[in-house]
Amino acid sequence: MNTQILWYASRATGAVSLVLFTAVMVLGILTAGRKGSTFLPRAAVLRLHRTLSITSMAFLAIHIVTAIADGYVDLNYWDVLIPFGAAWDPLWVGLGTVAVDLMLAIGITSALRRHLPAVAWKAVHLSSYAMWPIALLHGFGISGGDGTRVWMIAIDIVCIVSVLVTLTLRLLPDRHPDTVARRAAETTHPREEIGSHR
Repeated sequence: MNTQILWYASRATGAVSLVLFTAVMVLGILTAGRKGSTFLPRAAVLRLHRTLSITSMAFLAIHIVTAIADGYVDLNYWDVLIPFGAAWDPLWVGLGTVAVDLMLAIGITSALRRHLPAVAWKAVHLSSYAMWPIALLHGFGISGGDGTRVWMIAIDIVCIVSVLVTLTLRLLPDRHPDTVARRAAETTHPREEIGSHR
């Protein structure tokens, strides 16, 4: 395959991966620990989150394979797994490797979630809060990429703002009618301590 086609494919799938991983982050932040709504039931939210995650990984795999197959720079498959060992642009490639390693840990533990303690799964899953900005930095700093082009910076800004706004909304008190009603009931009729009337 023409190396120029591979180079463009790598750049394009890198940008698409960032957008998709941002969508996964936004959806995960909004729905973590919360029930679904009448508009979008929780089962549908989880299915959408899983589908977006798998799609993101597929685009990331194409990004990696095309970057290595291109041959323009000295990269091999070990550079995808072992951080900061690449002969070319080791810092920025290494950041991408760290993001890939975290993504693999999240994906594997999610697949094995039923067999893992909830605390262990949650601890690994929370590493997505590190994976996403590290991947963003990788795309911005990699030599010969599109990180400093106006259109890519615009995409980066939209992704950053989306995650920040979502985090802000997530940190606000839950205004869902069920939650408000439950809190009101607990305030009006506080639960008695177990054994207080024994």
